Amino acid sequence: MLKIRKHYIDNLRNITILLLFPVHTFMIWNNFGSGFYIWLGENKILSTLIVLVNSWFMPILFVLAGMSARYALQLRTVKEFAVQRVHKLLIPFISGIIFLVPFQTLYARKFSDKYNGGLLENWKYFFTHLTDFSGYDGAFTPGHLWFILFLFLISMLALLLFRVLPYEKLSDKVEKAPAFGILLLFIPIWLMYYLGNFGGFSLGKDLALYLMGYYVLSNDLVIEKLEKNIRYLAGLCAVGTVALVVMYYNFSYYGDLWINYIGWNSILVLLVLGKRFLNKRTWFTEYFNKASYPVYILHQSILVVLAYYIIQISSSTLARVFGICVGSFGVTVLAYHIIRLIPFIRKMVGIK
Repeated sequence: MLKIRKHYIDNLRNITILLLFPVHTFMIWNNFGSGFYIWLGENKILSTLIVLVNSWFMPILFVLAGMSARYALQLRTVKEFAVQRVHKLLIPFISGIIFLVPFQTLYARKFSDKYNGGLLENWKYFFTHLTDFSGYDGAFTPGHLWFILFLFLISMLALLLFRVLPYEKLSDKVEKAPAFGILLLFIPIWLMYYLGNFGGFSLGKDLALYLMGYYVLSNDLVIEKLEKNIRYLAGLCAVGTVALVVMYYNFSYYGDLWINYIGWNSILVLLVLGKRFLNKRTWFTEYFNKASYPVYILHQSILVVLAYYIIQISSSTLARVFGICVGSFGVTVLAYHIIRLIPFIRKMVGIK
């Protein structure tokens, strides 16, 4: 009998979402050539810290979602799963686009263009101007909610694929694959990166990661096989990550093939380490299983607004980084606790 609830999946997801606070704080100083809602110029050290985790920290969320989908479909019908996805993903996405993301573009305009207009005027501007979808110039953007939109679309598409190719038809072949063969799955993930790519956000790659989670990594025998080879996988991951950081810091190298390899290798290592050390139910698990999703939805809008004011009261980069990162986390958690008391609004940020 397959054990449905695997606490290491919950804990890895929760830890990854918390990583968004430092990563999006560091984005204020990124040197990727993309800017940010609030952008204070290039800082190579902070940008390199983003590179250290950027190859895996969003991709692993799609893998974990695929793994969770397999377990969920053992408890729910396809119709129940689809309805749950609408309530959990589509409704919060639409609500966030209307009520949250425009705040980010408002403060982007305040910072870059010295905009002094009101919220309603900016809201109209947001929905009537379209540029590169980044929103850094105040125009329309899905913001950080791109993840929720992608996950909804992928979840719906995958339900059709699961009917055409049930899990059971692939399980025997997956179980026979060697650990090195599983590592080589980064190649189709890399190739799928170029399908449905919107400014570096790839629907094709994220679909591939979701399917890998569903068909491959939800299989306990596969995880056990990876566990037996963890020393080799971890060694390759460590060497590859160090090489990536060195190449980026010295030469600004950020190649697609290498990134997809390191990202997939890191995910495999993290799943094994998660199963070994995080497969337990703690207060952290209990709290963030409920809080992590609304925290994700709320965090970036709060971070951008807070950053706008913090940079005006401090000139120290270290103080700014600390204040924005820790402050946005605290305000976001506070907002979560307030919102969960309001029935209508709580549904808008995915709280049951």
